[in-house]
Amino acid sequence: MLQAKNKTGLVFFPAFDWAISPTHPEREERLLYTQDQVFEEGLLDIDGIVEFKPDLVTIKDVQRVHFCLPDPWAVMTESHFISAGGAKTIGMAVMEGKVDRGFALVRPPGHHANRVVHGARGFCNVNIEAIMIEYLRRAYGVDRIAIVDTDCHHGDGTQDIYWHDPDTLFISIHQDGRTLYPGSGFLNEIGGPNAVGATINIPLPPHTSDEGILYTIKEVVMPILADFKPELIINSAGQDNHYSDPITNMNFSARGYAELTRMLQADIAVLEGGYSIEGALPYVNTGIILAMAGLDFHNLAEPNYDPERYRQNLSTTNYIEQTGMRVLKAWQERLKLKKLIREEPECGQRTRRIYYDTDNIYETQSETVRICDDCGGALRIESASDSKGSILAVHIPRKACKACKEQAYQWYESAEHSQFKQIFLQDRPEDNFLEKKKNA
Repeated sequence: MLQAKNKTGLVFFPAFDWAISPTHPEREERLLYTQDQVFEEGLLDIDGIVEFKPDLVTIKDVQRVHFCLPDPWAVMTESHFISAGGAKTIGMAVMEGKVDRGFALVRPPGHHANRVVHGARGFCNVNIEAIMIEYLRRAYGVDRIAIVDTDCHHGDGTQDIYWHDPDTLFISIHQDGRTLYPGSGFLNEIGGPNAVGATINIPLPPHTSDEGILYTIKEVVMPILADFKPELIINSAGQDNHYSDPITNMNFSARGYAELTRMLQADIAVLEGGYSIEGALPYVNTGIILAMAGLDFHNLAEPNYDPERYRQNLSTTNYIEQTGMRVLKAWQERLKLKKLIREEPECGQRTRRIYYDTDNIYETQSETVRICDDCGGALRIESASDSKGSILAVHIPRKACKACKEQAYQWYESAEHSQFKQIFLQDRPEDNFLEKKKNA
């Protein structure tokens, strides 16, 4: 009987009651075929691979991360509570030593959901990884965490949530944003003025194959992780880099995903995208499970895979190597870059216009962060959309200094409902979420 070298936990949640439309790529069949493959291959019969049932997250779990408008009930279905709960369930199992590693095979996905949520973006309503991470920090005292997002699309929502957090290293490896939604994730996106260098984007050209993605993991991502020394590594395990994916343009294979997983050694993986329902997902997920468990995956192959057909050309290889060198240089010079960025006028200001493609909502956002050497900085967000009105969202970071706490409360207490429809305060040190009532 096979024995897993690493005890590995799995959670499955296909979300039968949630779909954008019956024929949309983001539908329940994404996981049903994988479940069938896992059962047919007998993976759950392997000693050391165990299944957990997902619990639900609470409103408090969601509000550690998000400002949902007008409230979480308006942007989340029961499936969203369970999907995020599946990630939380796996996180708890890892932290409590029930398993060495865990994989949450759940939907709906989450990595396009920003801190402020007016609706759905890129099939995402709330950020399930961030909800899990902030629960683990509160419950188990975890501090330094690395998130490696290997979805083909840039993890712009996760980047937004951790833009000002020096204790969260966010690395996104994705198809170049000039060629794919959401059109972001460029080399110059390196974090806010209090967390310069803690955001790392590695945009890869279309038609990158196993060679290019695995080179990037080995030569760029792993040295940075070794330098950062995280207590936990989270893999946002999107699978739409696969050569058969219908909405992307990359050439990664199932065995490549397994090798990536073996190299990365993530503690927790959470499923994100991947829309080749029959041709990729059952094979990719099987490879990821085998690699997490420390089992041999070298006989894994899709029936139609021809490595020569999907091999990248020399110019692509050279481009990837040059990109990797630029990423490493920026990481090594992050303190110098932080000093230069802070010398820029209004470096603590950011203005954005955000489109919610799934719900057809336009948001305008103006952000101010207090420049601080002692913490991530008090954060003030003024946000308005064409459907939800204007709000003020104030965030006190998890390890806030006294000055940032005072600044945040001053912003919150001085705000008036004559200017904002809703006024919120996210107080992470006290684990409180407040909404200022009218005439209060």
